[in-house]
Amino acid sequence: MLTMARVPEGPPPAPVVQRVRLRYAKRGRLRFTSHRDIQRALERAVRRAGVPVALSAGFTPRPRISYANAVPTGAASEAEYVELALSRCCEASWVAGALDSALPPGLDVLDAVVSRSGALADRLEASLWRIELPGVGHAEATAAVGVLLGTERVEVERRTKSGMRSFDARSAIVRLEVVGPAVPGPDPVAGGVAEGEDPPCAILALVVRHATPAVRPDDVLAALRVVADLAPPSPPRMTRLAQGPLTDAGGAVADPLTIDRDVVDT
Repeated sequence: MLTMARVPEGPPPAPVVQRVRLRYAKRGRLRFTSHRDIQRALERAVRRAGVPVALSAGFTPRPRISYANAVPTGAASEAEYVELALSRCCEASWVAGALDSALPPGLDVLDAVVSRSGALADRLEASLWRIELPGVGHAEATAAVGVLLGTERVEVERRTKSGMRSFDARSAIVRLEVVGPAVPGPDPVAGGVAEGEDPPCAILALVVRHATPAVRPDDVLAALRVVADLAPPSPPRMTRLAQGPLTDAGGAVADPLTIDRDVVDT
């Protein structure tokens, strides 16, 4: 006996006619917010702002929002990306402004473009991180970084959903250097200042290639602990400054939205 698949009553959801890609920041205390909570905040902001996000089909329609390579909980970011599928065409600048006004302080929309070419996730090849190490001096950090970069392979462990996993943290490092000391402060993106009587705080610039499994800044810090016994006495502060395609200029990270800006409609 044949049975027919159940179909929701009412008209089907409106089709997707446009996709808008957004860059947003996760700042201040919101660095401790989980990615799932960020998703809920964005979905609520979309509804409050009246952005015409298309819905999925089925009995429980969901807004068609795609997230790419979210920052770990506990880290701040100036370069998070999301793509909205819209049911009608809108100016990207209007979408950015409307969402920014509807989001809580600390979630700030920085840029928006209309999607015109390729998959956004494919362009996010690497991330540039700023890591502040309170209580660690410049010379101590420089020595530890030198040992790590001179080591071919460094195994670290991280707890995952399936248990402890061991992997090589060294192979994903494209660039790692000590860029200067700083006095610990409330702004994780601010530049360093000279050391005085305050506790030292070395700053690392890290470019890490996105791989499987993903190597995070805390994995690199674990590798520094393994090879050089570098263990900051206070929790490090980590901020993602950029993510996108790797360039040939010394491991620089480019803007992944440039391609969409450069494509001209014909």
